[in-house]
Amino acid sequence: MENSQYVSYTVFFCTLVIVLLTLTPVIFPALFSVLFGMFTENLDPFELGHQSIFLILSNAVILSFGFAYYKNKISFPVHSIFEKIRTFETSKRITVISLIIIFGIYIGFSSSELLLDESKQWSDYNSILIPALEIWPFGETDDIYVQEQNDRYVRMFFLDVSLDIFQNIKLLPFVASILVVFFTYLITVQFCHKRFAGLIAIVVLLQSYTFLKFDTIAVYENLWVLFFLLSLYIIQKKWFLSPVFYILAFYTKAYVAPFFLMTLFTTYRSQISTRTKIAILLSYAVVVIISAVIIFIGETVYPDVIEINFSKFILAFQTIISQLRFDTFFIMLLLPTTVGLIFLSKNKLQHADSILILIFGTIIASPLLVTITYHYEILPYRFIPLLVFFSIGIGMFFSKKSVNDS
Repeated sequence: MENSQYVSYTVFFCTLVIVLLTLTPVIFPALFSVLFGMFTENLDPFELGHQSIFLILSNAVILSFGFAYYKNKISFPVHSIFEKIRTFETSKRITVISLIIIFGIYIGFSSSELLLDESKQWSDYNSILIPALEIWPFGETDDIYVQEQNDRYVRMFFLDVSLDIFQNIKLLPFVASILVVFFTYLITVQFCHKRFAGLIAIVVLLQSYTFLKFDTIAVYENLWVLFFLLSLYIIQKKWFLSPVFYILAFYTKAYVAPFFLMTLFTTYRSQISTRTKIAILLSYAVVVIISAVIIFIGETVYPDVIEINFSKFILAFQTIISQLRFDTFFIMLLLPTTVGLIFLSKNKLQHADSILILIFGTIIASPLLVTITYHYEILPYRFIPLLVFFSIGIGMFFSKKSVNDS
């Protein structure tokens, strides 16, 4: 128990540091540029951003209320209302009806986007994706960006099928996004053992500006997110399939490469036998070694794009928050959610630690990426896993069991 608490606090501290680095540019937009950037003239490092007052006041109110609630220092009627909300559970029938309504609204409003011409939305469609599809699967090119697309074998297979068979390149990416929402629900229920928590999580995800912007986009599809979520969900079901889905995610998007560390931590926190945990660890070790050999020995572009620049690491946090600036709910609740999860962990919700490490990993992956390579930029669609795990984290606050729960 003591070792478990030590792990929990270590995970929380690491996540808190990364979250604070992410939110600092909201308050002081120019601070990191002055300290680590190249063009610092006429920049005031402590000039407040336009969302700074909102962030400070909202976090002060939410954290104060949360602490008072935790210490049972708020009035009885208010405390009783929040206890009823947190212990509320939906029946299986109501849950199914709610899911049908939520997905019906989501699909109904988003399906019209399938008719949009993606070449007019994103320049990468005509300049990179279509040239890559034209030479897929065995063609060669001197364009490193086009070649990198064709190194992502799983992704190109699905996009090719979507375009050639269904005559709409957006269709399978949209199906993948629908399944991302569905597995967000399933993972929340698996972690919390509450259907209502799962409903809350998908509602939070579906209000996200960034998720809704990229849910039907083929150039920046969500297939890799789906496969990674499957690798997490399947751990307690059919554990031997977890590394299979991870490798599918990797060959959909190499950005997911370091995510296996988060999967292993989730495995460590799962209620499965030690023998199964060791088997999962060994299977991932084999998968990672084989993938590394293929990358560095095979004819892929990845070894040729490595270039280390440490100043980009801190500057990346400034870029992250600017890319997510329209997700106001996320910005407002990221810090309170991080702090709240450590209290849920103390109250024996095991996977609160898993969500903390998943939030940590999905934030820090981009700064690490741009630090070691010049080939990639920080783009908003890469934070959809972060928004998923943030949504699950919000759902966890509704995971308290009532005395009548079975």
